[in-house]
Amino acid sequence: MKKLVLAYSGGLDTSYCLVKLAKEKHEVHAVSINTGGFDSQAIAAQEARALKLGAHTYQCIDAVQQFYDDIVKYLIFGNVLRNNTYPVSVSAERVTQALALIDYAKKVKADGIVHGSTGAGNDQVRFDAIFQIIAPEIEIITPIRDEQISRQAEIEYLNAAGVALSWDKAKYSINKGLWGTSVGGSETLTSHQALPEEAYPSQLQTETPCTLNIQFEKGEAVALDDERMSPVQLIEKLQYLASQYAIGRDIHVGDTIVGIKGRVGFEAAAPLLLIKAHHLLEKHTLSKWQQFQKEQLSNFYGMQLHEGNFLDPIMRDIEAFFQSSQQCVSGSVYVKLYPYRFELQGITSDHDLMQSKFGAYGEMNTAWSAEEAKGFIKINANAQKIYQTINKNHD
Repeated sequence: MKKLVLAYSGGLDTSYCLVKLAKEKHEVHAVSINTGGFDSQAIAAQEARALKLGAHTYQCIDAVQQFYDDIVKYLIFGNVLRNNTYPVSVSAERVTQALALIDYAKKVKADGIVHGSTGAGNDQVRFDAIFQIIAPEIEIITPIRDEQISRQAEIEYLNAAGVALSWDKAKYSINKGLWGTSVGGSETLTSHQALPEEAYPSQLQTETPCTLNIQFEKGEAVALDDERMSPVQLIEKLQYLASQYAIGRDIHVGDTIVGIKGRVGFEAAAPLLLIKAHHLLEKHTLSKWQQFQKEQLSNFYGMQLHEGNFLDPIMRDIEAFFQSSQQCVSGSVYVKLYPYRFELQGITSDHDLMQSKFGAYGEMNTAWSAEEAKGFIKINANAQKIYQTINKNHD
């Protein structure tokens, strides 16, 4: 008999793992990691089901704040959108969940950690890598992957074990967290079909436009319409407000860690609003070269996070750069919400670099003379002039 910690979601795969390992006389501790999307009713239902299926104990660990502090904050600092589309919503949660599972497994002196990933997806890579790096002494157990068992075979096993629950697969797979909700269905398995309106968890409830004021201090969102709150509270409130306009829907197409193309729908109103608002504020407050370097690092950071490489020290180096770059990113961003879309209307900031006393773009300037402008242009073009003159007769 082994003492095992199971990453438990309450779905078919983790329920199969729980019943099978409990029947094999292992002591299974079912653990859910809340990185957003859980309420008290959902937690109570999870606990009741886990204990009914044979869990020795059930624990729901609240890791929402940890998720924000370790990951979400830097996704905002970096304006991270994978393939210029996806705010790395659900995949980013796996890091926090894996680290919390290891802490719990060490606390209860578990012999193994169990998860329900298949051998065909990204999550197996994200979970296993962190488990192997942080806790190589703890065995990793993955019944679904190791047995290559089908969904139908799982259902038949559970029915034979007397587990009389409905395992009808929902038409759409919904995974909700603090930083967005993924939506998978038959349409996302194709390259040409769009998800229908009813697939998204938030439906249009209001069509009257409204304007919001999002206030940032050193890159972090700290107030909404002058009401101060924690960044986590602000994300949750902004999500509630913007989802009534059905904002934040899209389909992401990208390369999976295992080398195949993947397509997933998502709804991420608050993440997209915050990233775009933060980016606009940065365009007013950061230097030209700060913005340039951040764009390069942000793309790399998002890719490494997606690929399960969060623990590489380069990620801490990039986070330090992000943190340093936010010293002057303070001010208000004005956003107008409409059905299915939003507009960034402008900013106010003490650090706004668009100051007319240094010159007004496209207007007559008094900060330099015409001769100074012509001299600057001549020197600025000199390197290109030399190249073109010397090589003009060469193909």
